[in-house]
Amino acid sequence: MIKKLYTPGPLTTSDSVKEAMNRDLGSRDMEFIKMVADIRQRLLDLAGVSKESGYEAVILQGSGTFGIEAVLSTVIPPDGELLLIINGAYGTRMAKIAAIHGILTSQLEYPENVWPVPADIDQILYKEPDITHVAMVHCETTTGIFNDINAIGEVVKMHHKEFIVDAMSSFGAVPVDFEKAGISYLISSSNKCIEGVPGFSIVIGRRESLEQCRNQARTLSLDLYSQWKGLENDGQFRFTPPVQSLMAFHQALIELHEEGGVDRRALRYLQNYRMLLSGMRKLGFHEYLPEELQGYIITTFLKPLDPAFDFERFYQKLNQRGFVIYPGKLTKADAFRIGNIGQLYPEDMHDLVHAIAGVLDELGVGSCSGR
Repeated sequence: MIKKLYTPGPLTTSDSVKEAMNRDLGSRDMEFIKMVADIRQRLLDLAGVSKESGYEAVILQGSGTFGIEAVLSTVIPPDGELLLIINGAYGTRMAKIAAIHGILTSQLEYPENVWPVPADIDQILYKEPDITHVAMVHCETTTGIFNDINAIGEVVKMHHKEFIVDAMSSFGAVPVDFEKAGISYLISSSNKCIEGVPGFSIVIGRRESLEQCRNQARTLSLDLYSQWKGLENDGQFRFTPPVQSLMAFHQALIELHEEGGVDRRALRYLQNYRMLLSGMRKLGFHEYLPEELQGYIITTFLKPLDPAFDFERFYQKLNQRGFVIYPGKLTKADAFRIGNIGQLYPEDMHDLVHAIAGVLDELGVGSCSGR
């Protein structure tokens, strides 16, 4: 049975992306080096920036968290200070990374279902002028909330601070205006909205900021500056690259372009979200977030109060039918999550809702109210 992944990544990929991995290619081969250069150019194009406008695309081995750690441990100098804006588990993860590296950090924390307030950031930056960097998550997949990086970025830019954005689950399917948001570094990964497979992270950063990071990395393998310089000097990675993952990603980028770019992919994911939301509401489920805060990448649903509903059994029975969803990650509510991204279309969301209805009947769940 071929299972479809209704998750925020890894996710369901196209057959052609999978097939792109089905050969061997040397990491020093000229074909591979040219492909990496093309990937880096396509990433800049996807971001709506260019080398001419002062941006660089850097690829690092490892998951998205590796990319986050590479940025935080490289770009913040020993005497730098970080302000973290947190409203979910992935913002909290950044705080753990900063603590491990001994980075002086202030935290502005909100509940998981609340937007950060730009005026709050403005007040902190006014009171604490020694802060040099501000970091936050764009799409916090704890809940699926879309944070307003433009409004917050304008505040950060007004205070002349560096703005770091975790766009792990948004880049490639949610339009981002680097200049308006004043983004210095944006981090994503290969297995999210671009619809590649796991293996590496992506950093798109301002060249002017990168140039200031020489010799200040706190690690060897996660040295963002040296990784960038290596790719610039000879097009090669400092350490063994995930060759097959990069081959798959190159194909995924081509397919994203053929689909119509960020806007068209955003439209497909939005249609998926609307189909899912309509179907789940008809079954009686309630979303965790108010609709005005909810993004279209992943949706969090409250678990039904009916004692017949057991999430593990629910999950396993869906899995046996070929539908893989995601557990909850909330701290204050019982919930589960369903992703709308990857090689999924509205008919796939319809099929999932139909399968959920069948599983609920099998479990004997009479009411899906989660309130």
